[in-house]
Amino acid sequence: MQNELTTKILEIVNSVNEPLETKEIEAKLKGFSRVMILSRLHNLRGEGLIKGKRVGPGKGVWIWWKKSTIKGAQPRH
Repeated sequence: MQNELTTKILEIVNSVNEPLETKEIEAKLKGFSRVMILSRLHNLRGEGLIKGKRVGPGKGVWIWWKKSTIKGAQPRH
């Protein structure tokens, strides 16, 4: 189930050219809890497969985007 979630998250994030908020990603993933999704997003960020940033005060809102949209980033082969 973890690999399925990973695959789906990467497909969603890599299919757009703009950052997505966590809630936008959640809306596209049915059958997975918010905790599972957020945990996997943070793990993928830690693994360097996607980029993420907290915006706003307090816990704030996280935004996520594909690594290749970063200025100067090289696509992974």
